Amino acid sequence: MASCKMQMILALCPFVMLVTIPATYGWGTDGHSIICKIAQSRLSNAAADAVKQLLPKWVEDDLAAVCSWADRVKFRYRWSSPLHFINTPEICSYRYSNEDGVADRCVAGAINNYTSQLLTYNSASNEAQYNLTESLLFLSHLMGDVHQPLHVGFAADKGGNTIDVHWYKRKAVLHHVWDTNMIETAEERFYDSNVDSMVDAIQHNITGEWAKEVKRWESCSLNKTACPDIYASEGIKAACDWAYKGVEQKSVLEDDYFLSRLPVVHRRLAQGGVRLAATLNRIFG
Repeated sequence: MASCKMQMILALCPFVMLVTIPATYGWGTDGHSIICKIAQSRLSNAAADAVKQLLPKWVEDDLAAVCSWADRVKFRYRWSSPLHFINTPEICSYRYSNEDGVADRCVAGAINNYTSQLLTYNSASNEAQYNLTESLLFLSHLMGDVHQPLHVGFAADKGGNTIDVHWYKRKAVLHHVWDTNMIETAEERFYDSNVDSMVDAIQHNITGEWAKEVKRWESCSLNKTACPDIYASEGIKAACDWAYKGVEQKSVLEDDYFLSRLPVVHRRLAQGGVRLAATLNRIFG
C-alpha cells in the first residue's frame, strides 16, 4: 500500500471507482461533533495532551469545535474532496486492493496516511506542527465519514446523492438524510434539540448496552494503528441493509424508515467516536 506525503495526500484505492465528486458532508456538523465529543472523553492522558498541543489555541481544547473543519476547507483544498468517501461498485462488499495498480484517493487511504503522519509527532520539528494539526483535524473528521454508511455507497448513485426522496414533507436526497436529517430529527424529537443530550444517550449505551462490544470496536488487526478497511466493510453492509433498502426515486421516508434506522445511526456514531479515540491513543502512546 503506497502513500505520498505531500500537501495533497494520495492513497491507493484501486477497487474504488472515482466518479464526479458529489457534494458530501459526512454526518453534518452535529454528527461530527458527536463523534469528536465521544472520542475526546476516551483519550488517554498522553493522547489528550498531544491533542491539546496540536489543536488551535482558540478552540480551548475542544476537538468537537473543529471536527467539521475538513468540510469547510474543501473549496480551498480542492484536492481533499475525494478523501471523504469511497464509491464502490454496485455490490454489497468492500475490498481495499492494489491488484490493478490504479491509484485513487479515498477515505480509507486518507485515514491510513494521516495516521502515519501523526505517528511522527514526538520527532517532528516545531515547523512541522502546523501540518500535524491539519493531520489531526483531517483524521478526526474522516474517521466520522467512513462510519457514515453512504460514504461507502455506490458509484452509480454517488453514495445516494442522486436518489431524490422526501424526508417527511421536505425534499431531500438520500445521502443528506443520513448525513443530517435523521440526526436533526432525533435531536428534535428525543433530545430537546440538544446535541449534548444525544451525546449523553450514546455514551450511556457505550457503557451499558454495547459495553461488551467496545473492545472489539477498539481493536485493530495485525497490530495496525488504524483499520479503515474494517470500518468501510461495515459501512457498505449498513448501506445495503439499511440506507438503500426499500428506497427508490421519489420515496417518501417517514417514521417507518426513521425509527428502524435510528439505532444504526446511533451505533455508527458510537463506533466512530470509540475508534477515533482508540486510534489517537495508539498514535500518541
